[in-house]
Amino acid sequence: MTKNNGEITPEDEVRQHRIAVAEALFVTLLWSSSWVIIKFGLEELPPITFSGLRYLIASIILMTVILSQKKLRRALQGQSRKWWLTVTAYGLVFVAITQGAQFVGLDILNAITVSLLLNLTPILVLVLGAISLQEKPDAKQVAWILVGVIGVLIYFHPIDLPFDQLLGLAVVLVGVIANAASSIMGRAINRNRILPPIVITGVSITIGSLVLATVGLVLEGPTSVSPTSMAYLLWLGVVNTALAFTIWNKAMQTLRAIDVSIINGTMLPQIVILSIIFLNEMPTLLDYFGLILVGLSAFFVQWVRAKKLNSRQKIPIEGETI
Repeated sequence: MTKNNGEITPEDEVRQHRIAVAEALFVTLLWSSSWVIIKFGLEELPPITFSGLRYLIASIILMTVILSQKKLRRALQGQSRKWWLTVTAYGLVFVAITQGAQFVGLDILNAITVSLLLNLTPILVLVLGAISLQEKPDAKQVAWILVGVIGVLIYFHPIDLPFDQLLGLAVVLVGVIANAASSIMGRAINRNRILPPIVITGVSITIGSLVLATVGLVLEGPTSVSPTSMAYLLWLGVVNTALAFTIWNKAMQTLRAIDVSIINGTMLPQIVILSIIFLNEMPTLLDYFGLILVGLSAFFVQWVRAKKLNSRQKIPIEGETI
């Protein structure tokens, strides 16, 4: 309970923390379910157009919220030309390239394979952070990176894939690199913590979705949207993007970095389970072993990094967000 003078009691803090954990886990479940919904939607919609429309719907909602609130509107209007250029670049990398590549990859490969590759994101973030942010990895992190590499080699052994799947792997790897780069860019943008996260998210998604939708129109042509596809788009755009990011940002006000690393680690098994149930994807025993190694690698790379941070510092999800 809260004391009469307005101070938060330890009991209140525990309750708020539990609520935030539940909210964050709920968001990861929404994001994990996106993989199944996207696979269903790709049966009717071309991948680039699909991703562009999904994020365009989300951007309309987010920008409506931003422009309807005076405080957020003023924060947006007061930004410099340099800020706009930086956020534009962030939107291109975070949405246009990363999400576009993920949708194209899911159109070619199964969801579990794409999820495994995206779990390499924290490893690449660590490498890129060492280069651009002078965040040097320690021996434990390097060891877990090697575990992740071994896991990938086991999962894809023997490497004997048809050309279309090799192309899919190449596209997803481009998305993984872009995802890692966008994580570094996002940390740099949010480092001063001046702007509310919804402003940066809304603007970057708007820019990226417009580019995706335009590219989709040029490369894939006009696309008819059936009622079923529209339902997929609305759910992904409204619930799994706009609502999910809103809940996530609220939870981040309470969660510690160590909490986020643990919660993030639940997404790979969630996606594997959902893919088995709804998509009939059946990994082999060797596949499971590789998945476990990659999942552990991604988890402990983030765990070690989180322990280095201040106990109240927040870190973004790096990997499965979609």
